[in-house]
Order: sequence, then C-alpha cells, then structure tokens
Amino acid sequence: MRAVKAAAVQLSPVLYSREGTVDKIVRKIDELGQQGVQFATFPETVVPYYPYFSFLQPAYQIVGGREHMKLLDQAVTVPSAATHAIGDACRQAQVVVSVGVNERDGDTMYNTQLLFDADGRLIQRRRKISPTYHERMVWGQGDGSGLRAVDSAAGRIGQLACWEHYNPLARYAMMADGEQIHSAMYPGSIFGDLFSEQTQVNIRQHALESACFVVCATAWLDPDQQAQIVKDTGGAIGAISSGCFTAIVAPDSTLLCEPIRSGEGIVIAELDFTLIEKRKQMMDSRGHYSRPELLSLLIDRTHTAHVHERDACSKPRAEHSADDVLAAVL
Repeated sequence: MRAVKAAAVQLSPVLYSREGTVDKIVRKIDELGQQGVQFATFPETVVPYYPYFSFLQPAYQIVGGREHMKLLDQAVTVPSAATHAIGDACRQAQVVVSVGVNERDGDTMYNTQLLFDADGRLIQRRRKISPTYHERMVWGQGDGSGLRAVDSAAGRIGQLACWEHYNPLARYAMMADGEQIHSAMYPGSIFGDLFSEQTQVNIRQHALESACFVVCATAWLDPDQQAQIVKDTGGAIGAISSGCFTAIVAPDSTLLCEPIRSGEGIVIAELDFTLIEKRKQMMDSRGHYSRPELLSLLIDRTHTAHVHERDACSKPRAEHSADDVLAAVL
C-alpha cells in the first residue's frame, strides 16, 4: 500500500499584504511538515487576497477606483522573493504545496496556481483559463499549457481553480492525464451557503469521475476583514459571507474528514492509493470505460506569446541542405 498524508488549509489572508500573507503561509507549511504532511493545498489567490471588491463594486468603480491598483501593487511576480520564500519553506518541510496567487505579469494580473515540489522547485505555474463573471474585470485569461497533471514527490497532481470545475473538458484534461491527487481551490467567504453546497457537489463529482483524491481549500474572512472590505468598497457584507468548504475527498466521492465551513483550520487525511485502483476497476474514465474512437478531447497546450519572431538571416527553404532538413526532423 502506498499512502500520502495530505492537508487542505483554510486560512485568512493578511488583507492587503503580500509579505504578510506569504509569511503566514510559510509558517503554516513549517507546521504541516512537523505533522508529517506530504502534500497541502491552500486557497485560490490567497496571496495576497482574493479580489472580493470585484463582486461588491459596479464596473465603473472597479475601473476608476483604487481597489484594483491596491491588488496589482501587492500581486506576485514569478519568480520573486515571495515564490522563493514559499519554495524554501517547502524544501525545509519536505512538503509538496499547491497555492493560489494573484500573479502580476507586466501590468496584467492572472489567477495562478503554483505547485512546489518537496525539494522547493516550482514545477507548475498555471493560469485559470476563464475568469468567472466579475473576475474578468480583474484577471486576464490563461492558456492551455497548464491543463496537465504533474509528477511530484507526493504523486501525480492536477490543479483547477473554482469554476473551472464547471468546465467538463477542463476536468477531463486532468482525468485523461492520470492525476492521482487533484488540488481544488475556491475563494471562500463569498456567495453564501449555496456556494458551499455547490463546491461540495463539484469536488465530490470530480473525485468520482476521475477516480482520484481531491484536496480542496477555501479561504476565510474574519469579521474584521469583512468590515474592512465593506468599508473600502461600499458593498454589502452578506455577499462576502459563508461559501467555505475545505475538505478531502476519496476516489469513491466519500469525505475523508469533517469539512471546514467557517473559521481557520486544517483537515488532514491519509490518501491510500489502492483506493484509486479499486475505483478504476469499476470505472476508469481514461481507460476501459472510455470510448476514444467515439469521444476524445483536443487540447492546445502551446504557451501563448505576444511576439513571434522569424530570423531574417535564415536561408530560403530551397537553400537548406539535406542534413539541415534531417536535423530539423530529429
């Protein structure tokens, strides 16, 4: 039997502070390492904080207001001191960590999931392919390069953010790539109780279809943080309440621990990989239960680029020798 000790972390960001939130995550990684945790998921864009303001303010305030600029100022550049600090913490604690950040690339932000291996290396940086509704006023779109699972010290890990779990083809990309552990991230403290129930449906269904473990983390706003955001945006506090569901799900969709719906906390469970095999004996969505000759998925995994260069000094095609052509093919 192969087992991995996993944790889903529900925590509050240090509001408006990249360094403060990173420090809090680093301390938490150290704590998890001392408990023997081998893999951990942190919430969506928890560094420095989820853009709650974009759900509370009308578009003209988002464009003309200061909340977007505050977030841009505290967003994470990759690589940077912030990513180095998290990577160093993973190496020292020997923990594989999946964490959500607001990534700054130039003057555009992205909803980005970072995956650090137990040796501290950043082994995946993927961007949410389609920001949801109000989020489109804040984040740019990701590409398909991150729609893949990645091998790590804890197993083969796939990552998706929030409503990407409503996209069946994005989820199937993870299934088809053989994920063993799925890292699911949601904002938490938003949309109310119904969102908690929808999140539960999301992650339990994905575990069942993918026959993998799902480690799901949401964030938490304490009353003072809620009051501060309401003061800064002029919105209603009810819109940034509840909506939390931090949990770990087995391949048969059962919950391996009591979910966290409020407050900060950690859920920890042993992931017995033989449960994946048992589930796939009955239903393997990338194997015996698939019909690839009837149904298949086409993924464009190329990295998007704004500039494509051609060498002005390159020889015309007719001038290339047979050796040049052979080298290009090989």
